[in-house]
Amino acid sequence: MAVIASWSKPVKLPLKFMPLTSLEQIIPELRDAVGPVILISGVGLLLLTMTNRLGRCIDRARILKRELGTLAGREREQVQAQVAIIYRRAKIIRSSILFAVTSALLAAMLVITLFLTAWLHWEHAWPAAIIFTLCLISLCVSLVQFIGDINLSLHALKLELENEK
Repeated sequence: MAVIASWSKPVKLPLKFMPLTSLEQIIPELRDAVGPVILISGVGLLLLTMTNRLGRCIDRARILKRELGTLAGREREQVQAQVAIIYRRAKIIRSSILFAVTSALLAAMLVITLFLTAWLHWEHAWPAAIIFTLCLISLCVSLVQFIGDINLSLHALKLELENEK
């Protein structure tokens, strides 16, 4: 029983806490948390790749913007098309990063949920299942958008190669 004395009348709440008296009692929860922690690590590497791609898009757009002042006619139109594609790519990468970060945050929330459910002796699996499902959905959306960025970058390369002809 937990007593909350800060209310006007003390209230006794029936809470069953897991006594953390030994490491052996928490080892099963640590074992369960390994999967989400590995997922966080993998998403971190994916985020590193995505932020590098975003930085390269921004750098390339700045270079092309400088070139626009010296171009005219068809060449200018091709560079403007490339800049438009790069801007679309940057927006897609930003969205992809958002969903990847959301996935990592949900994985962290899953670890917290696993420990809280063990600590409070809450035998319901649905919170962990919902968080894990949302985590994977967010990761899948991020990866699909990442593929979209790769396709757009190939389209930009095609335009650049046509410009060289």
